[in-house]
Amino acid sequence: MNREYIEHYSGHLNRNMHMLVYGWTGVPVIAFPCQDGMCDNWEAFNMPGVLSDYIDSGAIQLFVVDTVDTESWSDTNGDKGHRAWMQEMYVQYIVNEAVPYVRWKNGTGKLPIVTGFSLGANHALITFLRRPELFSGCCALSGCYDTAYFWGGWSNEVLYQSSPLAFIPQMAWDHPYINLYNQKRLIVCVGQGAWEDEGIRTSRILKDQFDAKGIHAWVDFWGYDVNHDWPWWYKQIRYFMPYLLETANG
Repeated sequence: MNREYIEHYSGHLNRNMHMLVYGWTGVPVIAFPCQDGMCDNWEAFNMPGVLSDYIDSGAIQLFVVDTVDTESWSDTNGDKGHRAWMQEMYVQYIVNEAVPYVRWKNGTGKLPIVTGFSLGANHALITFLRRPELFSGCCALSGCYDTAYFWGGWSNEVLYQSSPLAFIPQMAWDHPYINLYNQKRLIVCVGQGAWEDEGIRTSRILKDQFDAKGIHAWVDFWGYDVNHDWPWWYKQIRYFMPYLLETANG
């Protein structure tokens, strides 16, 4: 498997950021690590190996990015305003710096898919919902999409922009993004086993909100034996990948 380590400077975050790239061509897939993880997170749990047939055949090219979670979502004792600002700068880094680099590096002209597990699912969903024109699809697995859970109920205008449970209900019924969402593949999936309580709760809220706005998302609840853990994410991402690639290759 072709593997490349990338380091590049982010003007939004004022630091060097990193990616691990697997494969040589195909639909670009931007993958977010689990909470506090960096670009080696997926490799540490052998996810590139799980997807090796897609990668080696040129069906997908996988780009795993860094996070700044320790300064935003996870910094529970930090200044809340600063944490919200760091999350916003991370979104700006992804859409204005990482995505253009991925598209240049990939060279196929195809729009990326975004995906992630646990807190990585939050990043994938937030990024997709805010800038759907940049992506062909989103696969968010086992996320907890309520910023109040991480920020202790606090919010401001900056954090609101990373709060789907807040901004989806406020979206006008004729907002142009709704039509864009419905041209893409939007998947939110959660198991109903161990450590999935908040994922179940917030995914149900999202489903109701999507239905109310006419957003055609696939919100999927797997069985009571399906835990918040890598072995199930292996199965889920392989299950959804053919569906995601249908639109990405269209």
